[in-house]
Order: sequence, then C-alpha cells, then structure tokens
Amino acid sequence: MKYHIKDYLKLIRPQHWIKNFFVMIPLFFGGELFDSTALLCGAIVFVAFSLVASSIYCYNDIVDADDDRRHPVKCHRPVASGKVSAAHAYALMAVLFVAAVAVLLLLPPTVMPSAMAVVTFYYILNLAYCSRLKQYAILDVCIVAFGFVLRIVAGGIAEDVELSHWIVLMTFLLTLFLSFAKRRDDVLRMNETGEAPRHNTSRYNITFINMAVTLTAGVTLVCYIMYTVSPEVVEHFGTKSLYLTTVFVLLGLLRYIQISVVDKKSGDPVKVMLHDSFSQSVVIGWLVTFLVMIYF
Repeated sequence: MKYHIKDYLKLIRPQHWIKNFFVMIPLFFGGELFDSTALLCGAIVFVAFSLVASSIYCYNDIVDADDDRRHPVKCHRPVASGKVSAAHAYALMAVLFVAAVAVLLLLPPTVMPSAMAVVTFYYILNLAYCSRLKQYAILDVCIVAFGFVLRIVAGGIAEDVELSHWIVLMTFLLTLFLSFAKRRDDVLRMNETGEAPRHNTSRYNITFINMAVTLTAGVTLVCYIMYTVSPEVVEHFGTKSLYLTTVFVLLGLLRYIQISVVDKKSGDPVKVMLHDSFSQSVVIGWLVTFLVMIYF
C-alpha cells in the first residue's frame, strides 16, 4: 500500500498543538512574558508537549481503530481507514517520544529533570487513559483536564515561575467544562444512531451533561472573579481593575454553551476556536485588555 505524508500529518494532528500554549500561561499571569530566557524555556516545553501529544495521538488511533471504523467521522482517521498501518503508527509514536525527550534536554540543568518528570508522567497517564481509563465516565474528563494542569506545571517549572493556586484551579475547571461540552456531542450521536461512540457514553445523558456544563461554567466564572479581586493578585499586578476582564470570560463561556446546546457543534474545541469568529474576538479582547492592565 502506498502511504502519503498528509496521512501521517493527519495522524499526529498538528492543529491540536494549539492546546500546548497552556505552558505559556505561567509566564503570562506571572508578569514575565517579556523575559527572553523564560520565553525560550517555555518554547522548548511547548515543542516537547506537542511531540508527546502527537505520540499519544498515534497510540490512541491504534487502540481505537476498530471503534473508529464504526464512527461516521472517525472512520476517516489514518489507522482506522488503513491509510497508515499500525506498525508505522507505533514506529512514529516511538520517534516522536524520543524527539520530545531530546528537546527537553535543551532546558537548563536546574529545571530539566523536574520538567522531564512532569512530561513523562503526562505521557504515561495518557497512555493509560487511551488503554483503559477513558472507559470510565467522569474519570475520563477529569484526566483530560488534569493533563492541562500538568502542562502549566511543566511550563511553570521550566520558566521558573511560581504557580498561583488560582491559575491551577481555573485551568482545571475551564478544561473540565470544555471536556463535558465535548462529551455532549457524543451523547447526541448516541441518541440519534442508537450506538455509543465511546465505551462510556452510555454512562452520560443530556440531562447530566447539561447540568455538568452549567455547573463547571458557573464555578469557573466564580473562580475567575475571585482571582481578579484577591488581595495577592491586586498587590502583585498593582491594579484593582482586573475584575473588568470578567465580561470577556462570561461572554466566552456563554458563547461556547450556545455552540454546544443550540448549534450542537462542541465536539472539537480546537475547531471551534479556529473557526468561530465570535470566540476568537472574545479571546483576543480578553488577552489585549489583560495584557494592557498588567504590563502597561
């Protein structure tokens, strides 16, 4: 069989590398965004996480190949469709992980071992997730959200920025919200076709998902408000106006709920961010406003 580069690119999903910009969050909220050394270390961790994530995507597609063949969309994935063999996917998986380790060796010796430990733990956890853990409802979305927490932990270590407990909480809650919204699409497909796209989808239903999405969105918003008005944050940034940026967070959450509940298109948060102009405007508005308040 003839293989094409585009199939391998589709397998490693480079468009999803955008998720790994979470490693830069400690820099942004720590007020160190213009520190060139910290930026370089953050970029190294970003590349390493991107390679590790692509390695996990290879493994996920191998493990899920049989289930993906029965899925109306995922059946076109390279391994499920037969465009990339399982043997080649395993080989690419190994190469990507070794490359990630090599990239991490570029970090300063003082932070490299700790950053390497976090990335390795992330890798092992996600291999376990793909193999077994994603079959357990609620645990699956919590692991996905925890993966983003590990991203900011690795970023904080490499960039030598101490993480605020608020940042850890908000990262976990926001990504938990997005994960539940993503599961909503699976439930809708199950209701339409009578077949669960995931092994654990039968443990979810629309009522539960709607409640979970509403709960996590509300707690995320409250956590963000508490962060902006907390004494340590006001003192650190020297401004009491951060609470004004809450309007962007509220708009972003409401827009995503609208996409999930009304449009029923929340299955892929990356696609939403790349194609929804309203969401892009909200994120840019929040970034610019927050940037001006804490840096200028």
